[in-house]
Amino acid sequence: MVYKNPEVKKAAQQLKIKLEKLEDKRAILRAPELGALYGRIKTLPAGEARAEFGREVNALKAELEKLIKDSLPTTHYPLHPIDVTAPFDVNVGLEDRPKLFTADNGSRHPLTTELTKILDIFARMGFTSVQSRELDDDYHMFGSLNFPKDHPARDEYDTFVTDEGLIAPAHTSIMQNRVFKSMDMPIRAVIPGRVFRNEDLDARHEHTFYQLEGVYVDKGINAGHLIATLKAFLEEYYGQTLEVKTQPFYFPFTEPSFEFALSCPFCRKKGCHICSQTGWIELLGCGMIHPTVLREGGIDPAKYTGFAWGVGIDRLVMMKYAVEDIRHFHSGNLKFLRQFT
Repeated sequence: MVYKNPEVKKAAQQLKIKLEKLEDKRAILRAPELGALYGRIKTLPAGEARAEFGREVNALKAELEKLIKDSLPTTHYPLHPIDVTAPFDVNVGLEDRPKLFTADNGSRHPLTTELTKILDIFARMGFTSVQSRELDDDYHMFGSLNFPKDHPARDEYDTFVTDEGLIAPAHTSIMQNRVFKSMDMPIRAVIPGRVFRNEDLDARHEHTFYQLEGVYVDKGINAGHLIATLKAFLEEYYGQTLEVKTQPFYFPFTEPSFEFALSCPFCRKKGCHICSQTGWIELLGCGMIHPTVLREGGIDPAKYTGFAWGVGIDRLVMMKYAVEDIRHFHSGNLKFLRQFT
């Protein structure tokens, strides 16, 4: 790989020399030289030079990851057909059991890989990660989030319900009330988790997908902080300068509420098939946390304000790698998954 920027070129030479000497090759991804390059991006003036610098830094990281992968030993196992539905009997000796693949033959799912990167960005921004749940109750799904009983707004979050009345969460907002009651001020948390909805399946909609909730509560927080936080995250994640805009929307748990859109990172607002020729992509919902929701979480809305957002992790990854169909992520298609190893 040839790097045009002298800073990146010098760091690449240093990191490759260091990589050869490391016993744990993956430690190179935590090297201060690489971290300094990422820190340098935000100091550059916005524009093409900054975007090009970011692309070269990301390319260097990708090259290091490939060098790490190429350095790992490859083990080949003979394949034997097995009946995966038949449990091993206690009388079957170890020597008679079919040989199974060891874990080192697998790879991380692209959603898992990208979620790690997303959480790393927010950790550097001061946010704590809190895991969501995959089964919850009506109070945390609706009641704590300002959904009155039998209100039509609940229809937008039609999900799966057990015979016992438990709910498969339709959003990771189920954790807001718990976060408010368990964390001290200022509250800064991101909440990743799997969510479930009764959807008509197509290239952009799945009944099961991953979502990232974010909340920030402190004195004097306003919508400007919300927009700046999301813009900083998206520019870091996509490695380029982006324009953003909001438009009014409705959510029961935020007031005011917004739809958040960013300039298309693929065509740079010229119009393409990904942004439907508009130059903009509607990405997520967000807003200022409703006073009723704060009060329900034990927070005085007269003293504190906050913002929240929810974004589909699958959608972020689809945009980053131009994945045309969300169903690929859960298909188990090895041809698709091996593109990310």
